[in-house]
Amino acid sequence: MQLLGTTTSKTQRGITRTPLRFGKLVGRSTAKRFSWAMENMTAQELLAAYAAGERNFSEANRSEANRSEANRSGADLFKANLSGVDLIGANLIGANLFEANLSEADLRGANLRGATFIGANLRGASLIGASLLGASLLGAELLGAELIGASLIGADLSGADLGGTDLSGANLSDANLSDASLRNANLDEATLFNANLSLANLNDARLNDANLSRANLSATDFSRADLRRADLRRANLSEAILSETSLLNANLSGANLRGADLRRANLSGANLDEANQVGVIR
Repeated sequence: MQLLGTTTSKTQRGITRTPLRFGKLVGRSTAKRFSWAMENMTAQELLAAYAAGERNFSEANRSEANRSEANRSGADLFKANLSGVDLIGANLIGANLFEANLSEADLRGANLRGATFIGANLRGASLIGASLLGASLLGAELLGAELIGASLIGADLSGADLGGTDLSGANLSDANLSDASLRNANLDEATLFNANLSLANLNDARLNDANLSRANLSATDFSRADLRRADLRRANLSEAILSETSLLNANLSGANLRGADLRRANLSGANLDEANQVGVIR
């Protein structure tokens, strides 16, 4: 595995530049001073490099042949720089990616169940079809990330920034999104059954045909959001802000709307049977 860096030696024809190679020409302490050129790096080499002290993997480019080796269950990648890395279909179950940089990384179809992404940078990352069941993304940055069809059941996304994120068709049942920012996010056809979105910001978000039944939406800000045909049965919308929100043909039967702000909201065709409308602001 070649490193970014060279040694020089004098020959009869002048100076020869020899690539540094981990474990051969340099020791661990010297290796730490260089970034790693990791074209076609295997999963085992990546872990070995991390154990040796390397933290910058931004140039990693694993080949198709090496993707099958991406089994790093329980791996410790604390604060690792994996920006732009190809980790398609990788197994990172229970991995520690605390404050790791995964911006623009390709994690399509990756198994990230129970992984820790607290404070991680996932801006622009592709997580289409990835499994994040029970993962911790507390305070993570996911601006512009793609999570189409991803499984986030029981995941902790409290305080996370998901602005502009595409979560269409994603499953967020029982997930914790309290105080998260989902402004301009696409949650069309997403499942948020029994999810906690209290105090979350969903300004201008799209939730067409989304399932929010039994979700905790207390004090959630849905200003100008699109909730057409959304399932909000028995959802807790107490003190929620729904001003200028489209609830066209939405199902709000049995929902708690106590103290909710519905000024200029479009409720045409909405089902409000048995909904609690005490103190609603219109």
